[in-house]
Amino acid sequence: MPKPRLMFENDSRHTLLYMCEPSVTREGCEAAVDELLGTPIEALVFNLGFGNAFLHDTEVADYWGPETAATAQFRPEDDHLWDHLVFQRAYRNAQQLIAEGRDLLHIVCDRARAKGLLIYPSLQVQADLGEGLRIGDTQLADFARPEVREMRFALIEETLQNYPVDGFELNLNHYAGGAFFHPDDMERGRSIFTDWLQRVREAVEQSGPDRELALRIPTSIAGCQSLGLDPETWIREGIADVLVAENFASMSLIDATADFRPLIAAAQDAECRIHGIIRNNVDSDRLGAAPIAMVRAAATNYWAQGVDGLNLVHWAGNWPYGPSFYEQLRELPHPDVMAVKDKIYAIPTPTGRFVAQPKTEPGLVMQLPTPLSLDQPVALKLPISDDLPRWDAAGRVHEVILRIRLMRATDRDRLSFKLNGDELPAHIMRKIDHIYQMTAPRYRSHSSYWFVFRLDEDHWPVQGTNVVEVTLHERDPEATPLIYVRDVELEVRYLRGKSTYRGMHNTDPDLGPYECAVT
Repeated sequence: MPKPRLMFENDSRHTLLYMCEPSVTREGCEAAVDELLGTPIEALVFNLGFGNAFLHDTEVADYWGPETAATAQFRPEDDHLWDHLVFQRAYRNAQQLIAEGRDLLHIVCDRARAKGLLIYPSLQVQADLGEGLRIGDTQLADFARPEVREMRFALIEETLQNYPVDGFELNLNHYAGGAFFHPDDMERGRSIFTDWLQRVREAVEQSGPDRELALRIPTSIAGCQSLGLDPETWIREGIADVLVAENFASMSLIDATADFRPLIAAAQDAECRIHGIIRNNVDSDRLGAAPIAMVRAAATNYWAQGVDGLNLVHWAGNWPYGPSFYEQLRELPHPDVMAVKDKIYAIPTPTGRFVAQPKTEPGLVMQLPTPLSLDQPVALKLPISDDLPRWDAAGRVHEVILRIRLMRATDRDRLSFKLNGDELPAHIMRKIDHIYQMTAPRYRSHSSYWFVFRLDEDHWPVQGTNVVEVTLHERDPEATPLIYVRDVELEVRYLRGKSTYRGMHNTDPDLGPYECAVT
């Protein structure tokens, strides 16, 4: 079986069962495969359900329904009445297909096989399995308990035996920071979990030739270990065919700064492949889904580190898929093609739906937002993969723009900005006043200033890690709110050829008519 480099996740719900008005048709379900045909996607990762509620025909676990933990939004006096109509729709569609004798997973597997697309069912391994099986007073299953491990193994084994799959993914990162063992059991737990994975590995191998085991994990090795996971041992013992690493899973944020190098180094002399996950949510006041320039930035940074492949996860914000989506897919396997295309490198920051600082994977700290204190420089790391001197010599670099947004800034604050230790002069800066706005395309973005630098060649970023530094020298004496850095973006714009006009590319169509660019 070929080893896929580009894999795409469909969670079976957001662009599928949630969207299909009952009665759902076979053709409606096959769209999960059909919408990827003709693209470089080699494998479909297809979720079995959510938490402990499943959408396929299973005899060893719970169906999706009002009585399961994942869908417990129903009237307590009658478990046949639903308060969540979208969950009800998924239930009706799934149960209809099961009753007809061809459940959702069978339809998608058969369609994938007929069209030459590899398919990997995906199980969210950590879920609430009920009282008596939890870690203390949490909602997390305790994998120190043999019955928990047996329940999860039974579902995996049943799927492998009953469906024509090419591999199986265990999603071990569904809940950011969701440990698999009590803190007192963590060291012993890592050995227990590795033994359990070895059993899963044997079941995968025995179920059919060339089937693979993929494990989705946090990017940080130390972070994995703090949850009871031991990826270095899995690599060394040949348990995993591919480790799929991700940052900011709970927020679905795109992250061009993700660092896969420790995992890549651990797998250097092993057969285990390392994939990086690209989510494409920005969720800022300006952008919902990431435009193609941001996707390119993340992808080229990942390829530059030496990842073996990319997994595209939860791109539901692009659905229904149109030309922009397919253009992104077309380029993603080719870092050399993307090298001289527009990119926007951004440091992830929680915005929009997150009022407070959201929880992140262990071993991972968000750089933004970060407060400014008097005369205490704030240094922010931003890796980029562009070789600007090379493309400038070819006449292809159009402009390089650094954008920094400070929240609660005023016109009386005195600030300085540096890039890689060099102060950025005032004459290349434009300040944009967002202290007050009557309207905004998404979340209101008042009480901020954007500081936009059109960088000359003497102040260009370097290929690799760059350090953006912001220092507050004087604060408006009458302003009481804390001033802080909210956004940092670095945009590289290219010409299609030496002296060639940019044409429509002056306005990125991916930003949409109701979303704004800061220029």
